[in-house]
Amino acid sequence: MNIFGVGLPEIAVIAALALVIFGPKRLPDLGRTIGKTLKGLQSASSEFEREIQNAMTEEESSNENIVDKEN
Repeated sequence: MNIFGVGLPEIAVIAALALVIFGPKRLPDLGRTIGKTLKGLQSASSEFEREIQNAMTEEESSNENIVDKEN
């Protein structure tokens, strides 16, 4: 298992440190907050990619119309 170049042993160490630093009561809230943040970033990234694709499609279609008019 390899997430962002971090293997399972490293994830275990990070989880153990988080448990020690934040404690067992705050750890679920912290995980939930991190999950929501990552979900928001993922949706923003998808929206950005979709907008870029739409702009490129519009650009290609306008270029095709110009070429058709010239011929």
